[in-house]
Amino acid sequence: MTLRAGAIRFNTDLNQMEIHDGNQWTGILATSPEQQTGGTRGVVMAGNNSSEPNGSNVMQYTNISTTGNTVDFGNLSRKKYGTYGGISSRTRGLLVGGYFYNEPGGPGTYIDDMDAITISITGDSFDFGNLSQGNRSEPGARSNETRGIIFGGTGGPSPIVRTNTITYVTIAQLGNGVDFGDMTALYQNPTGAASQTRLVMGTGEAPSGSYNTLEYVTFATTGNAQDFGTTAVTASYRNACGNAVRGIVTAGYTPSTVNTIEFFTIATLGDATDFGDLTSARGATTAMSSPTRAVFAGGRTPSIVDTIDFVSIMTTGNAVAFGDLLDNIGNCGAVSNGHGGL
Repeated sequence: MTLRAGAIRFNTDLNQMEIHDGNQWTGILATSPEQQTGGTRGVVMAGNNSSEPNGSNVMQYTNISTTGNTVDFGNLSRKKYGTYGGISSRTRGLLVGGYFYNEPGGPGTYIDDMDAITISITGDSFDFGNLSQGNRSEPGARSNETRGIIFGGTGGPSPIVRTNTITYVTIAQLGNGVDFGDMTALYQNPTGAASQTRLVMGTGEAPSGSYNTLEYVTFATTGNAQDFGTTAVTASYRNACGNAVRGIVTAGYTPSTVNTIEFFTIATLGDATDFGDLTSARGATTAMSSPTRAVFAGGRTPSIVDTIDFVSIMTTGNAVAFGDLLDNIGNCGAVSNGHGGL
């Protein structure tokens, strides 16, 4: 009998619950962010700014459960930007794809790197594997505890070659991406939020311009995305995160920057609903979350900023100042060990 990812059993030899990740049985971790990092840890990775317009290798972190400025975490394997998403379990975080500029002198290139970190331990990243479909910048990426899903993006840069490819990785195992299915169209800089069972993804740019559609896939299966609903704002370079119940999506370019925050209920199909506003209008921000808070960091107003905002996920209202990044940064990715997929 072929087992699907997500099947659960009790291993009497090891006296522990196990989950099948699609390839093998792995132990279910009875841990929490509080045990691992003293609260949910968010790590902001890569990006660019005025002093490093061709990309940064800086990683910085904060405790999402409190407020305050970020602290240095370590360095990526090389400078990059244009990542727009992150994959993480309770223990491991992945930053996938992006744009790498061969300093000095260039030229730049889109890359298929996947960098990994252990979230509870500060230090430099290590190699995880490669994207199966080749070099890609501006993909979306979200996960549950077992699987990370990478969707959309572009190869190029000239001409721009957008993709609808969806691939996945098993977070606990080093290796390359595996084909999952397709999005409904060719999408650049999409975003998304996830529960333990479902990933809702969308917004961004298609060949016809910016779009506001949302679609979904089920983590434990493979296959093509299906229609979920729409957002009220039609924009590119938005970002999203959430808990197991709600997805929160914000910011973007219409082409002017917007401060709108919207939310959707992950378990039910339907359109996003107004939530409130960011402290300032911006695009190309990054997002990370705990079970109670959504945090939005950096971005462009169009000037690149170091702003960090947060909202309480299960309420509605305007964002509140959280703290500052180490430097002004945009076009970066982020992971946490307490998001909605865990």
